[in-house]
Amino acid sequence: MRKRGLLSVLVVLMLAFALTVTGCGGQSGGASSDKTGEQPQEVPTLNVSYIFTNHQTPFVVAMYQGEKFKDKGTYLKEVVPKEKYELYSDGNLVCKINVITSKSGSETATLFAQGHIDVGLASITAIMTAVDSGTPVKVISPIQTEGMALVFPKGSEIKDWDAFVKYAKESAKPLVIGYHSPTSAPKMVFEAALFDAGLKTTEDANDTSADILLVDLKETTNFIPALTSKQVEGWVGPSPYPEVALAEGQGQIVIQLQDLPPEGKWHDTPCCVVAASDKAIASYPEELKAFLNLMAQNSEWCNENVEEAAAITAEWIGISKEAAELATLKYTTDPSDSWKDGAGVYLKTLDTMSKFSGQLQGKELQDIEAQLFDFQFVK
Repeated sequence: MRKRGLLSVLVVLMLAFALTVTGCGGQSGGASSDKTGEQPQEVPTLNVSYIFTNHQTPFVVAMYQGEKFKDKGTYLKEVVPKEKYELYSDGNLVCKINVITSKSGSETATLFAQGHIDVGLASITAIMTAVDSGTPVKVISPIQTEGMALVFPKGSEIKDWDAFVKYAKESAKPLVIGYHSPTSAPKMVFEAALFDAGLKTTEDANDTSADILLVDLKETTNFIPALTSKQVEGWVGPSPYPEVALAEGQGQIVIQLQDLPPEGKWHDTPCCVVAASDKAIASYPEELKAFLNLMAQNSEWCNENVEEAAAITAEWIGISKEAAELATLKYTTDPSDSWKDGAGVYLKTLDTMSKFSGQLQGKELQDIEAQLFDFQFVK
C-alpha cells in the first residue's frame, strides 16, 4: 500500500509538471514561427492607428485580404476583425498589431503625443504640426497623394473656383465653410489657396470682417449632415466624402484641390503618410521595414486593381461602391523628389500663414528634413 501510495504521488507530480510546461508554452502566443525547430521567441506588439478614409486603402486592403495575400510574402493574419492582427513576412511572424481607429489627423497627433501609438496613418500636415509642437514623431513613408475637394450643395450656382472667390468677395457676410480636422491637409491646402486669393479667413463667428468663416465639424461623418441642414454653405474634405456627396445627390464638387491656382502648385500633393514615433523607429526597425513592405505591395495592388480596391473600401468604411469608384487617388510609398517638393510647399505655406510656433517656425525643408522624415525603411 505504501509503494502504491508513493507511486500515485509520483504520477500526480509528473502530470502537474507536464501541465505546467504546456501552460508556459501556451503563453508564447506572440512567438514567431521557427523553421529550424528552435525555441520560438516573443515578438513585439505595435499599436497602429488609421482613419476611415480611402486615402489609407492599402492598409484597409491588407486587413481585409489577410492571408489571401500570403503568396506576396508579407501579409496580415486576422486575430480579431478590425482590431488585432499578426504581421508575417517570409513565413515568419514579425509582430502583433493592435489597430486603433482615429477620427482625424489631429487626433492621431494627440495619440502620438500621449504615447498611445507607435505607427499612425494621417495627413502630412498633422504630422508637421506634431513635430512643430515637439512630439517625437517622423514621417517614414508616403501612402497617397491628392484626393481632396471643395463641396457645395447640389444645384448651387458655385461651380468653379473663380465663381467661389467672386461669391466670397461680394457676400455681405462671411461664407461658412466646414472642415473635419484643424490640421488636415484639405483644410491647410484650402486655407493656403484662400490666402493666395486675398480672402480673409476666421474661426471666430463674431468676426464679420472676414470673407470665410471656417467651422470645425469634428468628424468626416458630419460632412453631409452639415450640408443638408445648412449648418455650412460648403465644406472641404478628403475622398471619399466629396464622392459620397456626389453619388448620393447631396452635393457637387466645386474644385478638386489639386487644380487650385496657380496651376501645378498642388499637383501630386502629399496628403496621407505613414508616421512612426522616434521610440518605435529606434526599437522596431525590422518590424517597421516589414510593415512598409506591406504598404508598398498593397499600394501597387490598389493602383492596379482599382475597382476591387474600391469595393473593399466601400464595404469596410460603409459607403457606396459608386462613390468609392469616383475617387481619383494615387497610392505610393515612394518619397520622390516631386513628393518632397510638395511637402516643402506645405511647409513654406503654413509658415507664411503663421501656423507654426515651435520647431518648424521660419524653417526651409532642407533645414528640418532629418527632423521631419526618416525614409530608411523604404529605401
